[in-house]
Amino acid sequence: IGKEALDNLCRAVRGGVGLGGYHGGMCDAFRNATEYQFMCGGQWVAHPGNIIDYRVDVTRPDDPVMAGIQSFAYRSEQYYMHVDPAIEVLATTTFSGEHAPWIEGVVMPVVWKKRYGAGRVFYSSLGHVAAEFEVPQMRTILARGLAWAAR
Repeated sequence: IGKEALDNLCRAVRGGVGLGGYHGGMCDAFRNATEYQFMCGGQWVAHPGNIIDYRVDVTRPDDPVMAGIQSFAYRSEQYYMHVDPAIEVLATTTFSGEHAPWIEGVVMPVVWKKRYGAGRVFYSSLGHVAAEFEVPQMRTILARGLAWAAR
């Protein structure tokens, strides 16, 4: 992303525009744009094991984005990310260590919300391939999160 485009995007979100996205399309983009990463709340690092089975643990069942959704099994890339401690974590996953032993037991945010100025930012790491939209929990979380960001 160019400097002018980045400045305009960040200014719009700080001014109250919502931003939402998922998987690498949002948090594996513009790797050299630290202000973009600051706004989004995280940056992809790796997905040890590539496509694997893992669990998504709902941590905020009281949040409207997660209402009625229980923790669920999922098959996709399990994202290991660098995350902003200011994010509001809605769901996590725990790494088994099978594919990278040094991260065994690491609890990683999977879905979050955050504020950036007057703007709302929503992110979900779920959704590597289109078939994942057939998972009702993933589809519902993404639709609700995008609606929250858009107000």
